[in-house]
Amino acid sequence: MFPGFPMACLTSAIEPLRAANEISGAKIFSWKLVAESLGPVRSSADVRFEPDVSLSQVDALHHLYLIAPPNAAYADPKGSPARLRWLERKGMVLGAFSGGIFPLARAGVMAGHKCSVHWCYEAAFKAEFPKVEASEVVILREKQRTTASGAGAVFDLMLHLIEERLGRDCMTEVACWFQHPFMRHEDAIQKVPVPKKAGTADRLPPAIREAIRLFENHVEDPLRIPDVASAIDMSGRHFERMFKRETGQSPLRFYRQLRLTKARQRVLYSDEPLREIAHSVGYLKSGPMARDYKELFGVSPKDERRLFIGLRDVGQEQAEDI
Repeated sequence: MFPGFPMACLTSAIEPLRAANEISGAKIFSWKLVAESLGPVRSSADVRFEPDVSLSQVDALHHLYLIAPPNAAYADPKGSPARLRWLERKGMVLGAFSGGIFPLARAGVMAGHKCSVHWCYEAAFKAEFPKVEASEVVILREKQRTTASGAGAVFDLMLHLIEERLGRDCMTEVACWFQHPFMRHEDAIQKVPVPKKAGTADRLPPAIREAIRLFENHVEDPLRIPDVASAIDMSGRHFERMFKRETGQSPLRFYRQLRLTKARQRVLYSDEPLREIAHSVGYLKSGPMARDYKELFGVSPKDERRLFIGLRDVGQEQAEDI
């Protein structure tokens, strides 16, 4: 657990396993809370959790998952990553939930591995770790690595582990205990909201989904809207009408908002200069990006980054006061 970790990911991991133990009448699953050092760790909801062991004491676990915000830093920047690499050599499965993929990658253990990255962190993750393949699936398990994109995905992951150990009947009963409607397959794609539409991208018509895919693939080198219409075999006028009907925005406005949303991820979750962020989302200079950013989000990128860092530091000071 890193300070500011998403509490929902922790409870989504533990509660299904607890239920499986109760249903089976045996302690099949057990867990420990781990932190770099002993002492309360503040969660995202400002609830403190007491670790059972420190990272240096971890040895006999089968799996170790990191839960953290994207900007999590190691208190011991040499010793803790070295410990994780040692645990990997001992055969332990290493993993991460939500923003925990950032400190896991910073430990140097993701080379040659793919990972699930939450859609709201994807741009920042790719900027910091361009050589690590980020996937949009909800869960990714391969070669001693298990990553889950968010709390719902963590719950699904635990259902998979329960089914593998105790069978489908037990897994189904656990899911029903929590009124979890269904267990997603590991290769299910994350749900992504459509701005201004109160819906998700997977519910859009195929042609509009394809247009958005083209937008996503050309953030740094923006396409002309007529070229996108031609690529999906539509006239420009028909494309404009259909896109606005389905998303509530013109293609141009949607595309600009998508690029600025990617920029915002990097403003909040990276230390990149604004000039580089602007270039990464198709702006020649940071000034025009900052103007559009403020128009969309109501605050300049520089001020939002300053505010975000300030809130993070205040939270850290509060955690240290306990």
